[in-house]
This record gives sequence, C-alpha cells and structure tokens, in this order.
Amino acid sequence: MPSADELYVRAIRCGYREVVRPVLFRMHGGDPERIHGQLISTLGHLPEPLLGLVERLLGTDRDPVDVAGIHFPGRVGVAAGLDKDAVAAAAWGSLGFGFAELGTVTRHAQPGNPRPRLFRLVRSEAIINRMGFNNNGAEAMAAKLDAAGVRRGNNRLGAPMGVSIGKTKKTPLAEAVPDYLFSLEALAPYADYIAINVSSPNTPGLRSLQSQREIEELTGALVGRARELDPEHPVPVFVKLAPDLSAGQLDDLLTACEGAGIAGIIATNTTMGREGLAPADRHLAGQAGGLSGRPLTAMALERVGWITHRTGLPVMGVGGIMTPADAQAMFDAGARLVQVYTGFIFEGPALVMGINKLCRPE
Repeated sequence: MPSADELYVRAIRCGYREVVRPVLFRMHGGDPERIHGQLISTLGHLPEPLLGLVERLLGTDRDPVDVAGIHFPGRVGVAAGLDKDAVAAAAWGSLGFGFAELGTVTRHAQPGNPRPRLFRLVRSEAIINRMGFNNNGAEAMAAKLDAAGVRRGNNRLGAPMGVSIGKTKKTPLAEAVPDYLFSLEALAPYADYIAINVSSPNTPGLRSLQSQREIEELTGALVGRARELDPEHPVPVFVKLAPDLSAGQLDDLLTACEGAGIAGIIATNTTMGREGLAPADRHLAGQAGGLSGRPLTAMALERVGWITHRTGLPVMGVGGIMTPADAQAMFDAGARLVQVYTGFIFEGPALVMGINKLCRPE
C-alpha cells in the first residue's frame, strides 16, 4: 500500500501534469523559450508570504548533507541553464530545492544563438537546446546577488547558490583562461561554489577545453586564483563534463581535476546523440544543440557510476532525472547530490518533492 508521502507526491504530480502543464505548454503560442522566460520571471516576482506558503506545501522535507565544505539543506538542486541570470534565485529553496546552480554566465554579456533555439520533444520527455550561453554577464549577476544581500555561505536566499561560468563566444580559445578568471573573480564573494562549464555543445570549440592539457591549465588557474582570493576558505570549484566523452578521455580529465585540487565533478551536460527519441519527435533530431531529458537517463547514470568508481571526488549527478527512482539510481551509483532541469519542466515540483521524500541516499 502506498505511504502517505507517496500519495501526496502522486497528487501533486497529477495536478501539475493534468492541469498546470497543459496550460503552460500552450502559453505564448507554445514557444518554449518564451514560456521558460515567463515561468522564471513569475517565480522571481512571487512575494515572500506566498513563497512561505509554497515552502510549507512543497519544500519542508529535505535531506541535508555536507559536500566540499558546503552545507546543503537538501540533495536535489537546480541545474545550470534553468535560471541563467539569477532572476528566480529567491524562489528555489521554497520549491524544495536544496541548492541552485545559476548561469551559465560569461565574462561579457551576450545574446546567445539566433532563435528558435529551444525545442520541446513532448513524447520523448526531452529538450534540444542551442541557447549559446545567452546571459547578462558575470558582473551583472554579481551585482544582483550583492543587492540581494548574498554572500558566500550566508544562505541569504534559503539555499546555497552555485554559479556556472563559461567562455564568452567572441573570446578566442587561446584567451579562455583569463575569460574564466574574470568571471570567477567577480562571483567568488557571492557563489557557494563555482562550476566550470567546458562541456556545452553550443559554443564553438568549447568542448575542446576538455582535452587533458587544456583542462589542466584551466583548472589549475581557477583553483589557484580561488586560493589567492581566500587562502583560508577558497570557493570550491567543480567541473561539469559532457556525457559524450570516451573512457580514456574521462580518465585523463579526472586525473587533471584531482591534480588541480578541483572540489568535485558535475556529470553530465547535454548529449550530442539522438538515441531514444520517440517516433513522433524524430523530425526534430536534425536540430543542432544538446539533448536532455529521458533519452539521457541511462547514459548519464552510466557516466556517474563510472566516475565514482575512479575518483574520490564528490559527484553531482545530472541528466535524465525524470522520476524519484532516477534520482535514487544516481545516489546508488555514488552521486552525493543531484540536479534537475528537464525533469522539472515535465514533472513540476512533484519531482523535487518526490526526491526529497522518497529517496534514501547512501
């Protein structure tokens, strides 16, 4: 017989899938990017009394854990890309998230790739995006967090805030290190951790930074600068990896990350593959960009298991987490934390609540 927690999660899920999601998916003529922008804007303008009510309904059961010197009040977080400019940063904790990874931001503000650049594959429970790091820039995010009273470690917004940083598109690959360093320096006073995004498929040449020589130079520079900025408590630096790497490439990257003093690994980003699409969605397979959601579930889980068996670095599992059972599989594979994006779009807050209430890590 289902427990009271399971029945509650089922009820919230049913309400979202049968009532809320159909309305959301029809807004703005069904344009996924405009709908996404409206959702994030709405969350960012919810008044504090309403956020308190939302938290009482959805976000009270969380499983705290300490990872990389950070106290996370819960193990499920917002993946990078959902809140690029910290618009809804104050709302994520109330929705049950234990942390949020804001961004990806770059040194310079940039518009991203031409539209359309976001495609929803409903039957496949997937998304293809080629957003291209559209964001207002690292300094703008730093100013926004500063105005909100955020300082690293103070949990001013109810949960830790990590920030994903990437390379500005116009910056040559040869100048990638100072580009990333600028963003780290701007955000280190505010971010609970920094995530180095070298794995997005939507910035030309970015994934070449995952070669061993390039990652050694980049991670060494960023970790070293973090230690210079705060010798006693440097901001932890994580690296986010692509799922499309070979075993040999992953081995080389893990060796480089361990040598540089990286705090942890985020696995994985979106995939360039198109396996697992439903027949009704295959006409979108030719769209350029990274694929996320249900088709990535098995691949991301396999990569997380592979990584955790080869390194003692903590791992955040992300990719294809569409149900609490998917999150439990990530925990069973050795992930200390998980992140969701596409699953949140398709399943709503019931997914977060279900992971908090029903998953049993370690």
